Amino acid sequence: MTQTIAPRVRTLVLLLLAATGLLFAGAGPVSAHAAVTGSAPQQGAVVDKAPTQVSLTFSEKVALSDDSLRVLDPKGKRVDRGDPANLTGTTYAVKLHGGLPDGTYTVAYQVVSEDSHPVAGAYTFSIGAPSQTTVSVSGQTAGGGVVGTLYGFGRYVSYAGFIVMVGGAAFVLACWQRGAGVRALQRLTVAGWLALTAATLALLLLRGSYTGTGKVGDVFDLDLLGQVLQTKTGAALVSRLLLLAAAALFIAVLFGAYEKREDEEKRDLTFGLAVGGVVVSAGLAASWAMSEHASTGLQAGIAMPVDIIHLLAVAGWLGGLAALLVALYRAPADTPVDASAVRRFSRLAFGSVLALVATGIYQSWRQLGSWTAFTDTRYGQLLLVKIGLVAVLVGIAWVSRRWTGRLAEAVVVKPREQSASVTDAEADADADADEKEPARAGASGSGSGSASAGKGAAASGKKGAAVSDKADGESERAAQLARQQAAIDTARRKERRDADPNRFGLRRSVLAEAGVAVALLAVTTMLTSTEPGRTEEEAKAATSASAADASSAGALTLDMSFDTGGEDGKGVVRVDLDPARVGGNEMHVYVQRPNGRAFDIPEVKVAFTLESQDIGPLPVVPDHITTGHWSANGVQIPMAGEWKVSVTVRTSDIDQTTVSKNAQIG
Repeated sequence: MTQTIAPRVRTLVLLLLAATGLLFAGAGPVSAHAAVTGSAPQQGAVVDKAPTQVSLTFSEKVALSDDSLRVLDPKGKRVDRGDPANLTGTTYAVKLHGGLPDGTYTVAYQVVSEDSHPVAGAYTFSIGAPSQTTVSVSGQTAGGGVVGTLYGFGRYVSYAGFIVMVGGAAFVLACWQRGAGVRALQRLTVAGWLALTAATLALLLLRGSYTGTGKVGDVFDLDLLGQVLQTKTGAALVSRLLLLAAAALFIAVLFGAYEKREDEEKRDLTFGLAVGGVVVSAGLAASWAMSEHASTGLQAGIAMPVDIIHLLAVAGWLGGLAALLVALYRAPADTPVDASAVRRFSRLAFGSVLALVATGIYQSWRQLGSWTAFTDTRYGQLLLVKIGLVAVLVGIAWVSRRWTGRLAEAVVVKPREQSASVTDAEADADADADEKEPARAGASGSGSGSASAGKGAAASGKKGAAVSDKADGESERAAQLARQQAAIDTARRKERRDADPNRFGLRRSVLAEAGVAVALLAVTTMLTSTEPGRTEEEAKAATSASAADASSAGALTLDMSFDTGGEDGKGVVRVDLDPARVGGNEMHVYVQRPNGRAFDIPEVKVAFTLESQDIGPLPVVPDHITTGHWSANGVQIPMAGEWKVSVTVRTSDIDQTTVSKNAQIG
């Protein structure tokens, strides 16, 4: 009794560990969406003078298009000029037209993060004083509408197709090699290949519109398709299509030449198919890992192979489950899936469980956010739904495991002699039934023959034709009886198979598992396109901090053009003073060329003078941070007033100039 319970307890523990792995892996496919962490001017800020450019800082590098950053005046007219440019690192800016009037301006952005997802949003700032605006900042979302829905459905179908194709082939090759001749399993695996291929082509066509305009009419725009092919995601989709051609050859061999080979030849071919199948499957999994979430963030070099293993483990488990379900319900009566095949699948699922646990723990460490993210973010809420589905799946899987054990025990306990005697009895009964039908036919024929004997002389001319017709009738009757007997035998075998309570219970539990797995896959697909809780909370914190800074005293931004007189001596210097009040302040100085690019100059000095109180100049020598960027902390402003801010810029050993501007501080 103890020996029977212990394996079940171990199995339950492993399934619970698998659930934990899947739970933590929920953060795995969604490594990091880009989020805005800073802007200049800031959200809701009111600046005294129109800025020369608007800049945004993201949490990671993003891909820009010509219309990624747009600035609109109160009437909705664009006031930006030129294409957006990368200033430094993750900061991007677009130049503005000069002489902008006072009012509220809207900054709208739509970029593509490194994990391939579009990110969009908008905010406002004001020049002089806030005003009414006709521009709405609500509904600024990326990847929405009909195109977004189609793209999300395509992602779901691609994951499902990969899982069914890889899991179905693995089930046949590793668990039930007789299944290579079962047409239902052939159709299942081919359907997975077709689904993945069709979804990949659809995603390739939808990608340009999905990350750009969002218009259905742009799906077949060849220019957009050309731009997509130059991106990391486009290259991954094309690579996936090439690998699917190799997968088609693998499937053709598995369900063609492999099924026709003898047992000894099969053993040699099995190894080659196993190696080739693993290589092709890993390549297909890599098309996700190398283009999406695992390729960005912390330890990408480790995260990508971990993500590949995770995807293969999911395919081995859930895809094998789908194949087992088809085998239990649709396999022919003369080729039923046996208990040994189910046990081999249990071992395959066991290995998948271990892989899911290991990869899930790593991915959770790499990307999972705080505990509050479970309830405060959409990603966390979806993750809670996934936890519930995984718990249900674990419970049903444990029931399936029990039915498998009972089925195996029933086969072992049943003596072979008893099975043979039952088979012989059934054969005798079938033989008796076969003998009765010809006997009836013979008796009827005898009576007819006696009656017709008295008419022998009259029928003598037709004797040859009668004998020929009788022979043809008997041959056709025998063939019909053979077909009927074969159908009866098949029906009896199916009835005996389906009458087994252990097999019936296993079929029902596996069907329930598959249903939960479909819902689990849907939630997981939604998680892959949802901003992670960690990133969302960081973005909220950055936005709150920016709003608090803007509302406290308002950061001061001063732009001053300069010309040192020497060659390449023209540029613009920007001074940001935060929070621009009495006491300590943080100062940043940016020096740019007229085209907006960072200007590498030898030296920058700043001085503050309050002429009305005869204070100053108070010199400040900022530290050089990077090209075109200087910074200083603890800049002391002793009292409020209209201060003169002077900046000395030196572009060479002999070329320098000083520019100044007055501003209210404090």
